[in-house]
Amino acid sequence: QVQLAESGGGLVQAGDSLRLSCAASGRTFGSHAMGWFRQAPGKERGFVVGITWSGGSTCYLDSVKGRFTISRDNAKKTAYLQMNSLKPEDTAKYYCGAGPFGSRRPSDFGSWGPGTQVTVSS
Repeated sequence: QVQLAESGGGLVQAGDSLRLSCAASGRTFGSHAMGWFRQAPGKERGFVVGITWSGGSTCYLDSVKGRFTISRDNAKKTAYLQMNSLKPEDTAKYYCGAGPFGSRRPSDFGSWGPGTQVTVSS
């Protein structure tokens, strides 16, 4: 079992960058594919990006391709989401979860952390 905790969110202006971190506890982090999801007020949680357990493959929501980059360091039990050229529509609470690579359904993921808020002003 793995427990996750997100950090790194904040209030930024459009065009700025942020790097989110997802720190894991437990011995099995390196065996889990990971995903970042986000949820804006009044909306459902939606997929943003996923990465395999090895970091060898990634998949992105079309609207973040070229702006966001996911990575992971299994030795540090941490996954990262580098977000560049942020837009107001990226405003949401961001969550990381453990789940099958290639799935974009939140219901397939577990071990959710409490999330970290990202607010992008125009």
